[in-house]
Amino acid sequence: MSSNPTTKEVVVAAPVEPHNLRKDKSLWRDLTSYWILGLCNNYGYVVMLSAAHDIIGQFHADTPSDNDVSGNGRECHIVSTGAILLADILPSLFVKIIMPFFPFWVHFRIALAVIFSAAGFLLVGFASAEWMALLGVIITSASSGIGETTFLAYSSNFNKNVVSTWSSGTGGAGVIGSLSYATLRSLDVSPRDTMLIMLIFPFIEALSFWVLLRKPTAVLPVTNVESTEELIVDDRPLEGFKEKLIYIKHLVKYMVPLALVYFFEYFINQGLFELVYFKDTFLDKAAQYRWLNVDYQIGVFISRSSVNVFQLNKIWLMSVFQFVNVVYFLTEVIYFYTPSIWITFVIVLWEGLLGGGAYVNTFYRMSKEIPPGRRQFAMAMVVQSDSYGIALAGFLSIPVHNAICSLPAAVRSISW
Repeated sequence: MSSNPTTKEVVVAAPVEPHNLRKDKSLWRDLTSYWILGLCNNYGYVVMLSAAHDIIGQFHADTPSDNDVSGNGRECHIVSTGAILLADILPSLFVKIIMPFFPFWVHFRIALAVIFSAAGFLLVGFASAEWMALLGVIITSASSGIGETTFLAYSSNFNKNVVSTWSSGTGGAGVIGSLSYATLRSLDVSPRDTMLIMLIFPFIEALSFWVLLRKPTAVLPVTNVESTEELIVDDRPLEGFKEKLIYIKHLVKYMVPLALVYFFEYFINQGLFELVYFKDTFLDKAAQYRWLNVDYQIGVFISRSSVNVFQLNKIWLMSVFQFVNVVYFLTEVIYFYTPSIWITFVIVLWEGLLGGGAYVNTFYRMSKEIPPGRRQFAMAMVVQSDSYGIALAGFLSIPVHNAICSLPAAVRSISW
């Protein structure tokens, strides 16, 4: 055997960033496009969660006899908003699981995401029965799942900063989605007209992807590489189902902390938010639910937009803090001991900061640590982990919600 390595020409993704931030004057197009794509992709998902209380309420008479599980004075929907959460996350989770193993037909995937998003708004808006509304939520969820896996995987072809603008855009979707829904409903715009107005977002998503976003830099030939074998082992794209499956073990350190953070926060949002109620305030019960969601999304937006200013690699620490929030909300909805709604608003903002921070820091860290050749698959896999946590929260929140509803209503003894 010859001991001299043969010099080869290998075609790989360039190990340096495809676009230099200082030299590339058109980089703003990619960064702006990814912010808009993050906004539009998550907008429908956020709106469906913000509208969860109304979606359920329009098919169930909003009277004490229907909302009170045991006649004990607690105002509860028998069907928790966790049911909407499941309809809003399970299809997305299923899509995220299977997408990394399918051919990466980016234009077909995005076209499907745009069509599904528009169809979801139309179905919920024109729903005449509960199953139609839930089907609209399901289709919107599938659209979000297709878009998220595709856009994050596609980001491996661009400057790493598109990951931070994408994350900021998804945070913006939370604020804009929840705020626009709450505002339109406060102005007595009907649910149908609200959904029709929101049809502009799938259209903006299509324009951003096919018009504003530049075509990715072509794969570059790397010649005269003496350590070709090392380059191939460390950086080449994964091939085949088995090889991809084996590589997942390297991604667990990213997936588990992110899944825990999202499990805790969505257990709060969909199992407990609906039970938080402060009487004699400027907001009625339904409005409190909507504006707590807005407050939460503001926290998410702030933290998802902060990665270029502040980074935190210890995602597990955020999961610990989020668990503390679970303890607070669980005890609050049972005993009603918080004296002011403003204290709850502050804690909800903190909850959103933790959730958004876990998301953006996970993917920003991956954009620096994962080799470019494997980043596409890694991004598509890790993006599933938040959905695992959310789905588990949806299943658990329903029985916990109903169990709390069966308890005698507490009286808030101290009120500021």
